[in-house]
Amino acid sequence: MRGPRHLRWLFLLAVAIVGVAAGLLIVELRAPGKASATQPPAMPVVSWPAGTRPAPDFELRDQDGKPVSVSAFRGRPVIVTFLDPLCRNLCPVEAKILGVVESSLPAAERPVILAVSVNRWGNTPSVLREDMQKWHVSENWHWAVGSTASLRRVWAAYEIAVVDEPKTIQGVTIHNISHTEAAFLIDRRGHERALYVYPFYAADVTATVRRLASSS
Repeated sequence: MRGPRHLRWLFLLAVAIVGVAAGLLIVELRAPGKASATQPPAMPVVSWPAGTRPAPDFELRDQDGKPVSVSAFRGRPVIVTFLDPLCRNLCPVEAKILGVVESSLPAAERPVILAVSVNRWGNTPSVLREDMQKWHVSENWHWAVGSTASLRRVWAAYEIAVVDEPKTIQGVTIHNISHTEAAFLIDRRGHERALYVYPFYAADVTATVRRLASSS
């Protein structure tokens, strides 16, 4: 294990709060970038002092087939998240929220977003680019895809639970992917500083990114 938290149980928590997340979607889309006046701030599940927790590095490929890694963006804040390119419920919502986080900050403070795929059956360039267009993300967004083995190593390094429940219907196999909805905030020096587990608000993540920038 990599420290004081155990993300495996958060996978079960994420499954249990699907209904809550659907309700939060209405609030989030009503006022993107602003938390509700009656909604308490969503604090990170855990945070770490500067310089104490190097983020696990990896080398995968982005939507254009170019190498992508955490270390390649040293000197900039990075958000590492884990999404299913074929998902049409929670993953697009989280992606749009992270897009709001990125766009609401000044250019010099905007984080790079690395979205590690949890579904290898959706890792085609056409699907990845279609997602980016539909989710309205910017050039600071990079998918991170690769072989099943390489993706599993990244999931394990960040303690992300991924469950594949395939079903065959009339000879066609459909892969139903469940996974931990987590977003790691990494500072300019490449250290993990905070962890959010969906559902969360753009305004809260933005505030944490600003706070980390001032303390790193």
